[in-house]
Amino acid sequence: MTGSLTTARFAGVTGLKGARERRVCTGGVELCVAELGDPGRPTVVLVHGYPDSKEVWSEIASRLAGRFHVVAYDVRGHGRSTAPRPLRGGFTLEKLTDDFLAVVDAVSPDRPVHLVGHDWGSVQSWEFVTVGRTAGRIASFTSVSGPSLDHFGHWINRRVKRPTPRRVGQLLGQGAKSWYVYLLHTPVLPELAWRGPLGRAWPRILERVEKTPGDGYPTASLRSDAAHGAWLYRDNVRRRLRSPRADAYAHAPVQLVTPLEDAFLSERLSEDLELWAPRLTRRTLPARHWVPRSRPDQLAAWISDFVTSVESGQPGASATGRYADRFGGQLVLVTGAGSGIGRATALAFAEAGARVLAVDRDAEAAARTADEARRRGAAAAWAETADVSDEQAMEKLAARVTTEHGVVDVLVNNAGIGLGGSFFDTTTEDWKKVLDVNLWGVIHGCRLFGSRMAERGQGGHIVNVASAAAFQPSRALPAYGTSKAAVLMLSECLRAELVGRGIGVSAICPGFVNTAITSTARFAGVDAEEERRLQRRAARLYGLRGYPPEKVAAAILRAVVRDEPVVPVTPEARAAYALSRWMPGTLRRIARVRSPLQ
Repeated sequence: MTGSLTTARFAGVTGLKGARERRVCTGGVELCVAELGDPGRPTVVLVHGYPDSKEVWSEIASRLAGRFHVVAYDVRGHGRSTAPRPLRGGFTLEKLTDDFLAVVDAVSPDRPVHLVGHDWGSVQSWEFVTVGRTAGRIASFTSVSGPSLDHFGHWINRRVKRPTPRRVGQLLGQGAKSWYVYLLHTPVLPELAWRGPLGRAWPRILERVEKTPGDGYPTASLRSDAAHGAWLYRDNVRRRLRSPRADAYAHAPVQLVTPLEDAFLSERLSEDLELWAPRLTRRTLPARHWVPRSRPDQLAAWISDFVTSVESGQPGASATGRYADRFGGQLVLVTGAGSGIGRATALAFAEAGARVLAVDRDAEAAARTADEARRRGAAAAWAETADVSDEQAMEKLAARVTTEHGVVDVLVNNAGIGLGGSFFDTTTEDWKKVLDVNLWGVIHGCRLFGSRMAERGQGGHIVNVASAAAFQPSRALPAYGTSKAAVLMLSECLRAELVGRGIGVSAICPGFVNTAITSTARFAGVDAEEERRLQRRAARLYGLRGYPPEKVAAAILRAVVRDEPVVPVTPEARAAYALSRWMPGTLRRIARVRSPLQ
């Protein structure tokens, strides 16, 4: 044992609802430790950053407590833990490691723990997972927004000793992001700022800049936490960056979670991380620095999956497809997933390790896609039957999905039907059918699933599959083109409305793609025999074009990752999109040409 412990219960004191609280004494300080869940289950230890206290983990802890024994403690000098005296020299990584060992000896004396750190909690946790005296006490480590100071020091040294324009740019970029580190090394001023105006403004800064919920966090101890925590930087940063350890290798599997919009850390810092953590799983998400507050659902799911995989003896993500770091474990719903672009998209997300919901009005086709998705590496896959044009059916689907699987992270409104023929040959019933599926199906999906994304407040993405016909007029496709143009405008309007909620919206506009829609499209104003002939001709022409739906699926995943607003797919779609913006008269003249499908 590295420390002694006393146990006490303080009902309602901690921000971790339902937690049991104890005190662990070590190195002249008392650490406040909160526990949730069954102690007989695997233990997950959560270490907070700067200027936080253990309550930063409240949303994560509540989500993990049903499956694990969850432990969160206030780092020395923070929250309800006591501060060392004197402060100088009291926050070294060596002493923080002593604290960690005292906590895990108290809460899990016989089993290694799964470690999770955010910000400075991650910085010190890198120390825990790379020093010899903790070997065997850590089963896994999830790092969020906090590098190892040793790895950071080597990263700097490599770029200083072998400078290239790219490496120099990386150094300057991270140097600019680290502005606050320099300020925290100044005497007295940081303490005065935190105990004064910065401390008063900090909750509003987190809410407005970091998009965290305004739920009463941080706690009343913020000002003293921030003042004491300045010594984390002063006691460690310069010393370790100047003389980084050469043996800082992780002795446990590591999961790295990188927020892509982090204002303080460049994602380039982890470029060489496999050198130090060979059993590494990478995760990325479009979020800012305070992920435990802004994205608790996704972070908790990744922690849970990683811990479970390590406990089962198979650490790391099984998916190997492109963007597995981004979509692993996310819930993705694709309509029209039984064939064509929808099927290819569902399978592409499956290869990236997502949980896939394949929705189609053809139950057997949806089931086949779900089966194949599981074989392709999906974390899980389910088939659902629904007609997207049926509002009540979609409402039931949305309620069922939310109850059984949770809020969808990525929605792909893909289901659609084709309709050719001149305007005067297109009947009112024809118009109703194509608009019900192509437009109202998208509206139902956006309203029912998008509203749940917005209410959750943790971001997401909506993909609406339109068509190059949305901006390329054609005398042969008035109803189809009108429906897709409406989808494009709907997407643009919705994107403007949801940007403040962290939800992206992309309109995908394919050109001629070889899918089954050509052989099932209807043609207005012709008899059944002529319609079959036109269907065969359309299928043959699209087949000769030979553009596979898998390329559209790849464009969809890329659009979500890059948060692209409008994505023309295929060369002819890109050309038409450019003409629609710069030479619309040319497109109008092309539209007058008689189509081979007329």
